[in-house]
This record gives sequence, C-alpha cells and structure tokens, in this order.
Amino acid sequence: MQRWRGLEDIPQDWGRSVVTIGSYDGVHRGHQLIIRHAVERARELGVPSVVVTFDPHPSEVVRPGSHPPLLAPHHRRCELMAELGVDAVLILPFTAEFSKLSAADFVVKVLVDKLHAKAVVEGPNFRFGHRAAGDVAFLAEQGETYDFEVEVVDLYVSGEAGGGEPFSSTLTRRLVAEGDVAGAAEILGRPHRVEGIVVRGAQRGRELGFPTANVETLPHTAIPADGVYAGWLHAQGEAMPAAISVGTNPQFDGTERTVEAYAIDREGLDLYGLHVAVDFLAYVRGQARFETLDALLEQMAKDVQRCRELVAAAEDAESA
Repeated sequence: MQRWRGLEDIPQDWGRSVVTIGSYDGVHRGHQLIIRHAVERARELGVPSVVVTFDPHPSEVVRPGSHPPLLAPHHRRCELMAELGVDAVLILPFTAEFSKLSAADFVVKVLVDKLHAKAVVEGPNFRFGHRAAGDVAFLAEQGETYDFEVEVVDLYVSGEAGGGEPFSSTLTRRLVAEGDVAGAAEILGRPHRVEGIVVRGAQRGRELGFPTANVETLPHTAIPADGVYAGWLHAQGEAMPAAISVGTNPQFDGTERTVEAYAIDREGLDLYGLHVAVDFLAYVRGQARFETLDALLEQMAKDVQRCRELVAAAEDAESA
C-alpha cells in the first residue's frame, strides 16, 4: 500500500481512482463498511482505492485545545486499511490555511486534479470544506460536473456496546474512558490498542516481583480509565499475555498517570527504548490503595492469575 503525505506526494502519472475521505480514527466496524465498499468498487472499476485522511485532527485546528483522544495513530490506521485492501492512503496536513478551503475547491484540488476520482464513497453524514459546508448532496452535484459517481454507505452498525447506540468513534472513546474495553472492542472489531516507547519508571514492579514495561504513550492517545486490565503486550513481533495497570500508583503516592504492562510468566525481558503496543482485553478491577504492602502483593498475584485466565479463554475462543 502506498502512503502519501500531502498532495505533492501523489505520483504525477496517477490515474483514475475510487476515493473515500474521513478522519477514520480507530477504523471501527462502521468505517470498515465504507472502506471495504470503496475497495470493492475500485476492483469492479479496475482502478486503485484511496483513503484521504487528515493530520492533525481537524478539530484541533478549527477549535484549538479540542483535539479528541485518538483511538489509533496514523501508522496503525494505515496498517488496518492495508488489511482491508486499500491501495493508497493520502494524509493531508490540516492547517489553518487548509481549513479555509471551500468544499468546491476541495473537490477540484484534491478529488479532480490530483486523485482523478472515478467514484467517491462516503457515509450519510459526511461533511467537508470550510465550515463543513459540503455534504453528500453537494458532492453528488460536483460529481455530475466532474464525472465521478458518489455512493453513500450507511456506517451505523449497532450492537450491545453503549446500550445499543450506533457504533462511532465518539462512543468508542467514551467506553475506553469509562474502562469498558470489551465494549470498545465490539465496536472496533479488535481490542483497543495503546502504543509508545518503554521508558524507565520507578522500577517498583521489578522490586515487587512483577517487572512491568512502563509505556510512554503517544500524544492524544485514548487511555482507558484507571484500573487493572487483562490483555497483551506486543513487542519484538510477539504478543505476550499481560496484566496491565493504568493509573497514578496511589500505593506509593504517585501523581503521574502511567500505563504499565507485566508480561505474564516471562522473565528477563529487556524492552527499554523499544516501541511496543498494549492491547486491552478486559477490565479486572479499579485502582486501589491497600493497607499493607503484603495486601498489595496478594492482590497483584490474584490479578495476574485472573488476567492469565481471561487471556487464555480469549485465545481458546479465537482458535476454536
């Protein structure tokens, strides 16, 4: 899959293509419907499929300080889109100047002049251009002028997550913030993931017999509510069952919020300086302060056993 950053990265000889545009944060199951449709339509027409997205999130430029917590960084979104069969991803730097581009100019500069769109696939509530003035009806009008089709795909899947609310990035962020990582996984179609570099912390976990990877998360990451979770630590191409702690470590009067993952039954791991990923499978318990260190150690042993069981059950179910 090709990855372009900015219009100038698009090959000069790029031909017709099927395009879909959006933030696509998380590439959740609703997003997957649109992207898959674009990929299938591109194959029918014998042209490549292109996803157009933005960096930073447009809200940060339009309303500074309002950047939403991100469900997936761009490199992860690209991986997920590649798995769906996308041929190219165009990441447009979203600047103050770009935000002033009218919907009509966006169509010409991006869809017509650069991507030579043969078809554009969007959700029903898609908006674009300065002050979000463009919608799918306007896009369809422009398609008649510039010779591209517009196809609208209903992305509003729903299920048990969020009490039956339609799946969306907003709902997913809310569930993650509440610690409902199982609900978030239902929407995403996979566990919620947090990534970052392993840095040196207070190293109390090592002293207590549970050495953890202290993950310095990427900016604007959507981090689950404080507590203990079962999941996986991905490092050096391996997915290791893990007990994950999110919070400030109140037992030791901590103030900085951290994400730490203990790779269950693994010894001698040295992950300092490595980029790792943490997948959240299930919430185990909330953050707590214990009367004694022995009480904490007893609870940690129970947490690890519970995480071991939850991950094993999930892996058994997946392989069944």
